[in-house]
Amino acid sequence: MRLSEFALTTLKEVPAEAEIVSHKLMLRAGLIRRLSSGLFTWMPLGLRVLRKVEAVVREEMNRAGALELLMPAVQPSELWEESGRWDQYGPLLLRMHDRHDREYCFGPTHEEVITDIARRELRSYKQLPVNYYQIQTKFRDEIRPRFGVMRSREFIMKDAYSFDVDQEGLQKSYDRMHAAYTRIFERLGLKFRVVDADSGEIGGSRSQEFHVLADSGEDAIAYCDADNYASNVETAATSRPAGERAAATAELEKFPTPGVKTIQDLCELLGVTADQTVKTLVVDGTDGPVALVIRGDHELNAVKVQKLDGVASPLTMADTGAIIKALGAEPGSLGPVGMKLPVYFDHAVAALSDFTCGANETGCHYKGVNFGRDLELPETVDLRNVVAGDPTPGGSGTLSIARGIEVGHIFQLGSKYSDAMKATVQAPDGTNAVMEMGCYGIGITRIVGAAIEQNHDDNGIVWPGPLAPFDVVLVPINMHRSDAVRESAEALYAELSETGLAVLLDDRDARPGVKFADAELIGIPHRVVIGERGLAKGELEYRHRRDSESRDLKREEVLELVKV
Repeated sequence: MRLSEFALTTLKEVPAEAEIVSHKLMLRAGLIRRLSSGLFTWMPLGLRVLRKVEAVVREEMNRAGALELLMPAVQPSELWEESGRWDQYGPLLLRMHDRHDREYCFGPTHEEVITDIARRELRSYKQLPVNYYQIQTKFRDEIRPRFGVMRSREFIMKDAYSFDVDQEGLQKSYDRMHAAYTRIFERLGLKFRVVDADSGEIGGSRSQEFHVLADSGEDAIAYCDADNYASNVETAATSRPAGERAAATAELEKFPTPGVKTIQDLCELLGVTADQTVKTLVVDGTDGPVALVIRGDHELNAVKVQKLDGVASPLTMADTGAIIKALGAEPGSLGPVGMKLPVYFDHAVAALSDFTCGANETGCHYKGVNFGRDLELPETVDLRNVVAGDPTPGGSGTLSIARGIEVGHIFQLGSKYSDAMKATVQAPDGTNAVMEMGCYGIGITRIVGAAIEQNHDDNGIVWPGPLAPFDVVLVPINMHRSDAVRESAEALYAELSETGLAVLLDDRDARPGVKFADAELIGIPHRVVIGERGLAKGELEYRHRRDSESRDLKREEVLELVKV
């Protein structure tokens, strides 16, 4: 491809609406252009990257035995009502009516549609296992689209759905998809981790997420290489600390804390650290407010808490009026001593002695609080997010925390949808068996953004080879004024193109600095500079995008490097 014919427009300045690196660079490099909030046009350069992602995903899905189909993007409400998700999915679902006033949605996912296909097409266990997949546009009506293609409203996704006659078959299908996803991300040249995760709105008994590691990742991942463990922080479990709790050394004392509303305020007033305090949070319960007690330096884990008996789901913090009515004190002054509500204590709290907490009296706290004297010894549960240094669930290592960008998610749905929608087949014993389902998603557009978040420098994108829109860029210097440079560039362009490489010839009549800056911004792996002085010595200037220096090499040496 000749750059003079490619209509590429790059930007020097960072667009005002861009918040993270990938969004900034995708706009500056001309990969995407914004149409409206959360809606983007993929320009020719960006589309080349997107298609490369799709090609690898399609090849590995086919290799795993999945069958490609294409389902409608617009789905009738009746299917969603069958599964119970029409109301459950909430405002993320983009709803619409046709001219006959029939209600539809623009599909954010396709569990209902594929289950309808399965119950119509599959009759016998002999037709199983089967795995259908598609690569298609989805829409989720995000309240605040952010970060470019990382959290847009319209996006391209690969979603697959397996059907089996029993749990054993589902496990085999799930394992095949796990292996296929691993191959996909390895082939794309991305550093990633597979973590245990919560199934969320999709549902099911087990799920795992595939995260591209990047400092800007929205998700925190807890991992321990020594214990071969990785989990989303939302699902990583904590346990009661080992060893004996320290003996009490202080007397219980109530003291005034006017204006103290936060743990930070309390620590500054007393000169203590947050791990010597506890915070009491009140949430809505199924039969009234419920109190949750965690250490002052820990964060509440909503996914864990809303699964507790008596706690409303989704988790909702109780309003101030309800708290005052129940306890006679405002938030910020609450504590477990004399608590009149049902209380859940986090595991870590049970290890504390001489700690500080609210006194259930506005503007007052207790210090010197101890279990066994001021509070009964509690049964404890897991209420919090793990932190670096926590022991692994297996107990043989400690956790580290990394940031990740979720780009894939696989689920064991079981019979959640097939049961609700009566998707059955004849089992080997002649009875009707509800099919066991798996669900497997990859964010095609998200992979592009995540790859940039993981692979960039101050000058622009640094594509992994399998994702690069072009393999090599040829930069002739003053080719419009030098026959030797022009002829050499044209010959090299033809030779490399004939080998199957995607070659970009920068034949623009532009200054060398402009060409070099654009080549680095768009991140093509191999750059070859052709100039008169080099040609006089029989050399070309070569630099890999990840190198800091250029090298003068013979033509044959350059050809060997770029053909790898």
